[in-house]
Amino acid sequence: MWYISTRGMAPRVDFEGALFSGYAPDGGLFMPEELPQLGIETLRHWSTLSYPSLVKELCTLFIGPELIPRHVLNVLIDQAFCRFRHKEVVHLSRLRNGLNVLELWHGATYAFKDLSLCCTAQFLQYFLEKEKKHVTVVVGTSGDTGSAAIESVQGTKNVDIIVLLPQGHCTKIQELQMTTVVRENVHVFGVEGNSDELDEPIKAVFADVAFVKKHNLMSLNSINWSRVLVQMAHHFFAYFQCAPSLDTYPLPPVEVVVPTGAAGNLAAGCIARKMGLPIRLVVAVNRNDIIHRTVQRGDFSLSKAIEPTLASAMDIQVPYNMERIFWLLSGSDSQGTRALMEQFERTQSTSLPKELHSKLSGAVTSESVSDEAITQTMGRCWEENQYLLCPHSAVAVSYHYQQTNKQQPSLPRCCLAPASAAKFPEAVLAAGLAPETPADILALEFKETRCTPMRKGDDWTLMLRNTIEGLSWQQRPQS
Repeated sequence: MWYISTRGMAPRVDFEGALFSGYAPDGGLFMPEELPQLGIETLRHWSTLSYPSLVKELCTLFIGPELIPRHVLNVLIDQAFCRFRHKEVVHLSRLRNGLNVLELWHGATYAFKDLSLCCTAQFLQYFLEKEKKHVTVVVGTSGDTGSAAIESVQGTKNVDIIVLLPQGHCTKIQELQMTTVVRENVHVFGVEGNSDELDEPIKAVFADVAFVKKHNLMSLNSINWSRVLVQMAHHFFAYFQCAPSLDTYPLPPVEVVVPTGAAGNLAAGCIARKMGLPIRLVVAVNRNDIIHRTVQRGDFSLSKAIEPTLASAMDIQVPYNMERIFWLLSGSDSQGTRALMEQFERTQSTSLPKELHSKLSGAVTSESVSDEAITQTMGRCWEENQYLLCPHSAVAVSYHYQQTNKQQPSLPRCCLAPASAAKFPEAVLAAGLAPETPADILALEFKETRCTPMRKGDDWTLMLRNTIEGLSWQQRPQS
C-alpha cells in the first residue's frame, strides 16, 4: 500500500513514511494511492467483529504485513486499548426516540482522540525501536488532541512531545490534563492566542524541510494519516451496530452524524463510504461554520474571526482535512486540489468548482448548531434519558432532534459522541444540569503543573525552534 500527496508533487511513501511525515513535502496530505473495495461478504463478516477487531482488519489493509506483521499488529492494537475503561472500548447507547449515541470517549482523557492516538503511538514505538531512532512530536491543540497525544507517549524514551495549547480557550479540565503531566519528555506551552493562531508557528517550523529532517520532527494532529485510518473504524462500527439487517441486498443505509472541527472524522467517513460502506454522512458544526458553508454553497472561506462556543474543541476556522475530501471526491485530482488549496492559503477564501461542490453536497449533508441549541439538546437528552451529553456530542444530537421533530420516516441514525460530559462542566451548568465529575478528573486540581507561556509579542516560531534544538542537543550521544 502506497501513499501519495493530495497535491501530487511529492514522492509516494509507504505507511511508515506517511506516519512520520504529517504534511507531505509539497504541503499536501497523504492519502492511499488506491482504496480497497469491500464486497458484501466482507462487510457481513466484519459485522460480527468487536471494535478492536475492526481496527485490526482496517490497519491490515492499509499498513501491509511487510511493514508490521499481522501477529505484531494485533499485539500493538490490543496494547493500545488495554487501558480503556469500557470492555467494548467503544460503546453504543440506545436511547429514546431512535437516538443512538456512539461513545468514543472511554480512553484515559475522556475523548475520542484517545482511540486513534493510542494506536498511532504504538505504531510509532514499533518503528522507532526497530530502527533505534528518536523523534520530537509537535502538536497544536484546540483542547483534546494535546492531552490524548501526551497520554499516548508520556514517559517514552524515544519520543519527546511539545504541545501548544490556546490559553483560556480550552476548558480548565482540558488544560489541566496537559499541564499536570510532569514528565521529562513532555513540554507544554500556553499560547496567548486561539488554536488557529498557534498553528502558524507549527506550520512555519514544518515548512523548513531541512530543519524537520535534522531534528526528526513529526506531527500527531489530525493531518496524520494514521489517525484518520483508525477513525474509519468508528464508521464501520456505527454502521454494524445500527443497520437493521445485513441479509438484504443491497445493504441498508445508515446515517452517521459527525460533529467536527478539523474534519478528520468526516474524512474517515468519506473514505469508508468510498470503500463500500453504505453510510450517509451528516456533518454537524458549531457556529464556526466553514464546513457547513462549503457543503451548502461551495464557499470555502474564513470568517472574520473564530467565535468562541460551548463546543470549544470545534472552534476551528481551518478544517485541514477537507483537503483530503476534496481530493477524494474529485477523483484524485491532485492538480485541481493543489490549485484550490493554494488559492485558499493565499487569500483565505475560495469557491469550489461547480462539479466538486455538487459531489460534496451529494456525499454529505450539513448543519450548523448554535450554543442555544446545544444547551437545549443537552437538557432534552437528560430529561428523556437521564443521559448527559458533552456539548460536542450535543451538536450531533441536535441534528437528530431536528429530524425527529419533522416526524417523517428516516434512516436508522447514529450520532458520534466525541467526548464525555465530565470534561465540560461549564457547558453542563450552562444547560442548567448538574455535572458528574469522576474522581480522577477532580484529582487534577491538586496536582503540580508545568507550562511555559508564549505571550503576544514573543516570537513563537523562534521559541519553538529553540526548544526543538535544545531537545536534539540532549539526545546527542555523550562523549
